[in-house]
Amino acid sequence: CPTPGSALLQTASKINSDALARHGAAPQGEESEAVKKVDLRTAANYVILTKTGISTVPSSSITGNISISPAAGTYMTGFNFDKSSPEFWTSSQITGFALSATHSSPVPAILSTAVSDMETAYADASQRTNTEGYNIGAGNLGGLTLTPGVYTFGTDINIYSDITFSGGADNVFILQTTGKLMQAASTNVISSGGAQAKTIFWQVKGTVWVGSSAVMQ
Repeated sequence: CPTPGSALLQTASKINSDALARHGAAPQGEESEAVKKVDLRTAANYVILTKTGISTVPSSSITGNISISPAAGTYMTGFNFDKSSPEFWTSSQITGFALSATHSSPVPAILSTAVSDMETAYADASQRTNTEGYNIGAGNLGGLTLTPGVYTFGTDINIYSDITFSGGADNVFILQTTGKLMQAASTNVISSGGAQAKTIFWQVKGTVWVGSSAVMQ
């Protein structure tokens, strides 16, 4: 399930695509003064929001809304869309709506605001100060348990086996990379100890790829 171009991922729910533990973090349930939540504003209404394109395969399962702007809806590919409404598309592969800049008013204006909010959030996440070290695992995070904080990579981030985010409900995780995010097929991003998907932020300069039967959050 590749998303081309720079990307900021924060998934309040899960994406099921057919498409070294760190210490010294804030106590569970407390948000570290050094790591505040990234404010997504209206971009938080979408589980996938991109400017250029979204592609998947028929058996993918996405919880939430997906959208694309300013590119046209035709750049969302691999979905079995019902296009009967001029304002939105639906699909058995997503629980919400698929929206684009080519849908009828007021959708284009709403998406323009959401994209602007996404870009502001992306810039915010990219400028956060590292707290947990650089290039942990040489970018290969499979098998690791990460605690709250800001992780910085000058390499691709690769998930070849399950990865766990362990923390409290309000703890924040930010992963910054100048490369790509690649999640292998049938792997899982797991939250434990009360950690929530909505406080895990992936700030990715390159392409995001979620493999077949993988679960991203």
